[in-house]
Amino acid sequence: MTAPNIVNVQTITGATATLNLSTTSATQLVSNASSSSQVWKINSILVSNTSQSIAVDVTVNYYSAAALGGTAYPVANTVTVPAKSTMIILDKNNSIYLQENTSIGVTAATANLLNVICSYEIIS
Repeated sequence: MTAPNIVNVQTITGATATLNLSTTSATQLVSNASSSSQVWKINSILVSNTSQSIAVDVTVNYYSAAALGGTAYPVANTVTVPAKSTMIILDKNNSIYLQENTSIGVTAATANLLNVICSYEIIS
């Protein structure tokens, strides 16, 4: 697993990933494939609850391998998102890097009520 030297980058591309949590199983939000020759700077993860009355728990994990493989490390563990609200899980003040062969997954306690938006930079 390698990552480019972020002092001498050639490109930085802004990207956004969106996700509707339609299941209660872990769902891939972003995955940096092995051999990508990239590092991804995750700037923000927002989770919105669309329910009018039900609070929903969410877990966001960093995985030590791409495609939700390897070991899961909690970024936010069973955090309650109140009805009709948005929870900031991660912002630029506490950003994280995804090196090659790592990923981020999200799990909802109730299906079809949470949406996730992730803003990140692809650095190569």
